Amino acid sequence: MDLKSNEPFWLIKNGLIESYPSLKSNEECDVLIIGGGITGSLIAHQMVSDGYKTILIDKREICNGSTSATTSMLQYEIDVPLYKLIDKIGEKGAVESYKACSDAIDHLEKLTKQIRSDAGFKRKKSLYFASKKKDVKWLKEECRARKNAGFNVKWLEEDQIIEQFGFENTYGGILSKQGASIDAFKFAHELFEHNTKKGLKIFDKTEMKKVEYHKGFNQVTVNSGFQIKAKKVIYCIGYESKNIIRENFVDLKSTFAVVSEIDNDKFKNISSTLVWNTDDPYIYMRTTDDGRLLIGGGDEDFNDAKKRDALLDKKEKEILKNLKKIKPDYQFYTDFVWAGTFGETKDGLPYIGEHKKFKNSYFVLGFGGNGITFSVTGMEMASQFMKNKKHLLSEYFKFGR
Repeated sequence: MDLKSNEPFWLIKNGLIESYPSLKSNEECDVLIIGGGITGSLIAHQMVSDGYKTILIDKREICNGSTSATTSMLQYEIDVPLYKLIDKIGEKGAVESYKACSDAIDHLEKLTKQIRSDAGFKRKKSLYFASKKKDVKWLKEECRARKNAGFNVKWLEEDQIIEQFGFENTYGGILSKQGASIDAFKFAHELFEHNTKKGLKIFDKTEMKKVEYHKGFNQVTVNSGFQIKAKKVIYCIGYESKNIIRENFVDLKSTFAVVSEIDNDKFKNISSTLVWNTDDPYIYMRTTDDGRLLIGGGDEDFNDAKKRDALLDKKEKEILKNLKKIKPDYQFYTDFVWAGTFGETKDGLPYIGEHKKFKNSYFVLGFGGNGITFSVTGMEMASQFMKNKKHLLSEYFKFGR
């Protein structure tokens, strides 16, 4: 390929999979989900499976927000290392948060089989390597913390990384057995298709404009003027939650990614391994289900989309310069380069639960590098919320923590 695209790779690869009508009548439901990305698709699946009459709306076309820009690396490792998270919130909360992300990968695999997904779910190992010598000490501490928590990890020395992966200029790292990758854009569409056959109603280009709170239900007015009466509203709107929640609970970041065809002869085990490092911001690599190499990184504070996208050329060079450090002899020819926006919390954890200013409502906001696995955890949590049950992780994922 010699045509470079600034559109997210998944949009170009998959094209327009499905479109849905906008809302043109008043509706009633048990659960209204706002946000039609991967999180919304997972929560909708859970609500339909639990027997609730469910409606989902999105102000864009379905999956054309952050889901179209995600790199879809499925890791149990949270952006805050386990040993640091233990210091922040205690051992129980930290270990259970990591285990929830690990369990989420298993749950996703079962779900792909259940709906006969063709979204390229693939089990992979994960290599987290030290990019600087000074990082070795704390990375070894992280390895010990994970072993103590029962995770299947082992430490690789520099020569072992060269032998197994062919990466130079590393100083050792953690090899984890648990990890996977998927085409989240396609998978979300598959979930929507599966659940519309079971009664889920989807309306895109339908934007929430006003919510009136009543005893036992909410009245949501959308941009067309029509209304949806819902017993519960679940917000799955990711970083755009900053537009409706006033307190400063998440920082917005821009991230950048490039994709190219891959020379498999010059890589070892890359198709079966997720790769990331200890740089800040870190770089990360995975292969796609159609055999390309995807590399991301260059994260920085988000200002607005135009300024973010104006950095594409600069960030592409920066990402490829970092690749040269570990693969000096590899020539990468960019086919796709794009930018996305995500939320970053101080403890690396999501916000899943109630907010005191939004009655009859829940939020499922999976932030950081674990947005998808957090959203899978959100399926179980939302299911319990709807039954007025408590969840172990509610205390750690709540607003105002």
